[in-house]
Amino acid sequence: MSQNTRPTVLIPIAPGTNRNQELADAFQAAGAEPRQVPLSALREGDASITDHQLLALPGGFSYGDSLGAGRLLGLDLRSWMADQLQHALDREMPIIGICNGFQALVHAGLLPGGDADAALTDNARGRFECRWVHLAPQSTGSVWTNDLNEQLWCPVAHGEGRFVAGDADLLESNNQVAFRYAEADGSPAGGTYPFNPNGSKGDVAGVVDPSGLVLGMMPHPEDHVRIHQNPHWKRRGATASSAGIGGCLALFESGVAAVVG
Repeated sequence: MSQNTRPTVLIPIAPGTNRNQELADAFQAAGAEPRQVPLSALREGDASITDHQLLALPGGFSYGDSLGAGRLLGLDLRSWMADQLQHALDREMPIIGICNGFQALVHAGLLPGGDADAALTDNARGRFECRWVHLAPQSTGSVWTNDLNEQLWCPVAHGEGRFVAGDADLLESNNQVAFRYAEADGSPAGGTYPFNPNGSKGDVAGVVDPSGLVLGMMPHPEDHVRIHQNPHWKRRGATASSAGIGGCLALFESGVAAVVG
């Protein structure tokens, strides 16, 4: 794919955002052209969500997590950018929010969407969790997960990642659970720590909206798209294939592929 035909990905940057470069690198590796834009530029009209083909909200601590993780960024989405965001949804734009970006999408009301409601609250053990986790993709029909046939492996880094659904049965019946925390062999985590790092009921690690276009997830797949990001890649006897197990590049490639065709 030539540079001129690469779809553009808007990565908004709020004060405190710090995972934007890794997210940009992941989308670039997936064949897209990432554009990191400060929220001030979006507010002033120097850039627009609708000028792009995908929207990706990165992790970090937007606005210092004042009033709660992702809350003020979510307010930006449903106030300053409400019209642009609605136009993007009408155009069926793929949207992803990772960690703080997921929290913002929930506060903005984009996730879980439909008649469902949910919140991301303090981890069950009451402390910040930073560790690598295994993720089992679920059959949702989402543009983000359609091409995922294997377990993913990537880190988490959050203090407010426990997913609490107002109606868990509704999410399950709508096939809106995109990822579940799992053990290394792929079996369900069953709420067991540390495989499920935050205590989310049903081992929920990520969800999609009813359309499958909007994905939110707490783990950081952008931190494992290349072999050198794998903590085992230099261990004795490791090969490119063995060290690359659980790589997450396919997730970003799926989102990009949805707008290329």
